[in-house]
Amino acid sequence: MNRKQTVILSGILILLLCTAILVRKSFNEKEELRTLFQLSFQDLDFSEEITGGFEDSYFPAAYTYNAAEPNPRRLRSWGIVRVKNHKTPRADPGAPELLKKYNSIYLADTEKPIIYLTFDEGYENGYTDDILDVLSGKKVNAVFFITGPYLNHHEDLVRRMVEEGHAVGNHTVGHLSLPTLTDEKVEKEVADLDLLFYEKFKKHMVFLRPPKGEYSEHSLELTSKMGYINMFWSFAYDDWYTNRQKGWEHAYNMVMPNLHNGAILLLHAVSADNANALERIIDDARKMGYEFGNVFDLEAYARGES
Repeated sequence: MNRKQTVILSGILILLLCTAILVRKSFNEKEELRTLFQLSFQDLDFSEEITGGFEDSYFPAAYTYNAAEPNPRRLRSWGIVRVKNHKTPRADPGAPELLKKYNSIYLADTEKPIIYLTFDEGYENGYTDDILDVLSGKKVNAVFFITGPYLNHHEDLVRRMVEEGHAVGNHTVGHLSLPTLTDEKVEKEVADLDLLFYEKFKKHMVFLRPPKGEYSEHSLELTSKMGYINMFWSFAYDDWYTNRQKGWEHAYNMVMPNLHNGAILLLHAVSADNANALERIIDDARKMGYEFGNVFDLEAYARGES
């Protein structure tokens, strides 16, 4: 074999090798995307929806934010302390400042008797249609935070949310704790869900709710740069245990004493109690002088534009 033939053969071998690598890379990417959106609800962990506090008794702060925090990747759990007589709940010291730094939000304008509804939709338990019926009848909109499997398996419900004027928020593909992931994985968990949502509805998601309420300064910064508003809450309770439902009165009695100006309420749509109490909550909140705000207004508020 002469020199020219050797060069040609080497070139062909290099070309075949490069082609094989590209094909393999493309296959892996397609396989990963396929896997992400063929997750079943059984693949996701909903055993502990909120790892921070939300009781009305005092408990020590989970952390104190320091501008010179040496570890911006430190995992933090969102928590609030309820205050009686419809007063503003207390967040962990420094947490509101940290959220504001990255256009994140847990509370709206406390000078106005306006409250906002949000629902976490990790999976479907048969109550979302009823919730949407109530909201439609009462002319109230909400943010529904969905996961990858929810969009994949319940596109009809998500379409109804969109068409009836609700915001659909990002609860990530797999409901994983964002601070525990690499930057690349965080971006995929968030962006892949938004990509599928955009393909179906020609809208991008704006609001992001970190699974379990777990975050870090770095995860806030990273997702803020992606254009998201991390939305936490000023009221929540342990309503996600489907085997511990106690009747609509329980949900009503948990929510009503804790209404406050600027409240962002977190309710889980898997709760029969919440679904059955929702109409009464809306009616009686209005009797108390509260209004239900347009959740889309929270984007401008979080960005300091209103």
